[in-house]
Amino acid sequence: MKGTRTTPIWLAHHWPDQYDRCAVVAGRHVCRRCLVMYPIAFAVAALAVAGWALASPWSQLALVLLPLPALVEFVGEHRGWWGYAPNRQAVLGALQGLGLGVGFGRYLLHPADPWFWGVGLTYSAVAGVAALTARSRP
Repeated sequence: MKGTRTTPIWLAHHWPDQYDRCAVVAGRHVCRRCLVMYPIAFAVAALAVAGWALASPWSQLALVLLPLPALVEFVGEHRGWWGYAPNRQAVLGALQGLGLGVGFGRYLLHPADPWFWGVGLTYSAVAGVAALTARSRP
């Protein structure tokens, strides 16, 4: 067993031995990546819904490219290619938030958007495999 959680999983999806990956907000651990990524994503999505969306070819490119460095960082860290770095995580989380916000905007305007679903499912599968194989390694 990795220890007892002191924070709900939806705020910190890390075990207590990895709470260094979190910021403490109001006495609770909050995932640092999420703390950076989601406010940016929601702001960009709100701008898209308000009429400030990127034209389709640019939004497709942003949706694919902006989250990609964070995905590479996540995979590399879980594969043991490099260690955890909070500053790197924050910067890449901000880029990821921009891309995610573009995706959320596309989804809110067109819920069946194949670019949103394609990128979301593909990147989630890659990250999921990296996380699962990291847990199974000795």
